[in-house]
Amino acid sequence: MVRQSKFGLENHGLTDLGRIFWTCSAGTLYEEAVKRGEAAITEHGALIAHTGAHTGRSANDKFIVEEASTKDQIWWGKVNKPFSEQNFDRLHRKMCEYLKGKDVFIQDFNCGADAKTQLPVRIITEYAWHSLFARNMFIKEKNPTSHVPEFTVIDAPGLKADPETDGTNSRTFIVVNFAKRLVLIGGTEYAGEIKKSIFSVMNYLLPQRGVLPMHCSANMSQSGNTAIFFGLSGTGKTTLSADASRILIGDDEHGWNNRGVFNFEGGCYAKVINLSPEAEPEIFSTTRTFKTLLENVVFDEESRIIDLDDNTLTENTRASYPIHLIPNASPNGTGGIPKNVIFLTCDAFGVLPPVSKLDSEQAMYHFISGYTAKVAGTERGVTEPTPNFSPCYGGPFLPLHPQRYAEMLGEKIEQHGSSVWLVNTGWIGGPYGVGNRISIKNTRNIINAIHDGSLARQETEEHPVFKLQMPKKCPGVPTDILSPKNLWDDKDAYDKQAAMLADKFTENYKLYSDE
Repeated sequence: MVRQSKFGLENHGLTDLGRIFWTCSAGTLYEEAVKRGEAAITEHGALIAHTGAHTGRSANDKFIVEEASTKDQIWWGKVNKPFSEQNFDRLHRKMCEYLKGKDVFIQDFNCGADAKTQLPVRIITEYAWHSLFARNMFIKEKNPTSHVPEFTVIDAPGLKADPETDGTNSRTFIVVNFAKRLVLIGGTEYAGEIKKSIFSVMNYLLPQRGVLPMHCSANMSQSGNTAIFFGLSGTGKTTLSADASRILIGDDEHGWNNRGVFNFEGGCYAKVINLSPEAEPEIFSTTRTFKTLLENVVFDEESRIIDLDDNTLTENTRASYPIHLIPNASPNGTGGIPKNVIFLTCDAFGVLPPVSKLDSEQAMYHFISGYTAKVAGTERGVTEPTPNFSPCYGGPFLPLHPQRYAEMLGEKIEQHGSSVWLVNTGWIGGPYGVGNRISIKNTRNIINAIHDGSLARQETEEHPVFKLQMPKKCPGVPTDILSPKNLWDDKDAYDKQAAMLADKFTENYKLYSDE
């Protein structure tokens, strides 16, 4: 790109602004957020903000501009909905007009700890606390005077779209334009849209360079034994990777190149509902410190005390914090070639074993499937266990067909001899409401046995329906829970439940039959 001027805002039509807060310190952003009434400070000094109606991503309001340079590569459909260039330009002009006379916050960052493939980005926000969120989540630019952004995000929560004239589905919009290297976000105060829009960009750019982008967490031993954890919300991805005995590489977004894995981010965005100091001490401690941003956590305005167990606003309560607040975090965000690849699922039907080993073809199948289950009470309208499939454990962020990413994963597993495991953190002995959830202690012992190699040495038996290889023994784990059918009183009921879930897998897989 052509080198921009000091601010480069005229390239995006942003003129006649109020004050420009350029690369502010965390302290300045805190002060501005509180002064403007955007956020408050808790008793321990963390910043807390509520996002109103939008307490999570607005999947139906996300679009990609259909233009000549990329339209033949995008996986168009429910996830990637096309948006016309004319409507994008109209929204862009409307956003520029909206921001005239207003203060804006500008930060320059990088996405990706690998210097050869990192993406220089510029984040322009209407809210001070959104700028602080970006400061937490992206990687600081070491040489700000030479920073040339290759992608820019303009985030204006106060701007509402008009669906009739702007071509949106609602008054909210998240639109990516690869040709103009620009993202427009409006009508939502949920800060996660900022980081996920750039994650989607990385998921488009990196495969062209032979790098597999992944929605996963990663950690490693002191000797460099690296593991990556895939899993949808509620499966334990963040919890299990935040292990005091291992080095945390990152908790959410990574790339896998020919040298190893690297974090996209400079921070963590952890789900904190029902967070406890006993089960997750490292993450819990971050909720009580300066630089942490709490999102939609219930808060007493007089005492300034937070309640992490209260889901009145949403189950999706979050904490955004710099990764260095985790004591054992990697200083450079990189690790080696993954020795173990772990798929996490929370099976609420009581069918899948606590742990099983996958071959490379099974790994690709389960990667494309991206299965977990929603249980009653976790989302509005969910009254019984419901299968939830998200391709590559990150379907909403995949601009390309899932098969592209699955093939890359299969190639890397074969090339490097990585072991792949499916770990169920859900129910055994019966479905949700009948059986019991696998204890975090047993799951941690399973993960430890994967890390130290002892589980790979155990004799296995094949699951009768899913053909998974189930270890017969695991150090520190009761043997009787390793084969799920053993714990069901009604064996015929287990067989019916397993067949039902297998049918759901098959039905879901048909969605990708075009490849």
